[in-house]
Amino acid sequence: MDDGGLSKLQRRLAAIPRDVTAAVQPAVVRQAEAMAATMRRLAPEDTGDLKRSIEVTAGGHTTPAYSQPGGSMAVPSNAAAVTVGNSDVRYPHLVEYGTAEANAQPFFWPSVRLHNKKAKTAIKGAIRRAIRKRGAS
Repeated sequence: MDDGGLSKLQRRLAAIPRDVTAAVQPAVVRQAEAMAATMRRLAPEDTGDLKRSIEVTAGGHTTPAYSQPGGSMAVPSNAAAVTVGNSDVRYPHLVEYGTAEANAQPFFWPSVRLHNKKAKTAIKGAIRRAIRKRGAS
């Protein structure tokens, strides 16, 4: 039975999300790496353990145990997470927000705010390019 190409169109539309996700993931990770690099520059030096605990976790993987914000979690396939802290470095929130005895030394959220708009723009651009490329093939 001839459906006038409807089934072919439906298959192509169903395939777009997988193709787009695969094509966009490198842009997502790139933006997360840029954010993490700024965090490392802003984080206080002390022993360097805090800076070394800043990690980017790509989609489909799990963030380190005891990482901030949120601890260990599975990162969705179309995302990346930037975390700080691990089983040895459990104090990032104390550095970020301060304590009664120590002043706050924010590094995490200022980096997020600095990169957020650029990251959104870059990722939206990658999505548009992936959709256009898929539509052209």
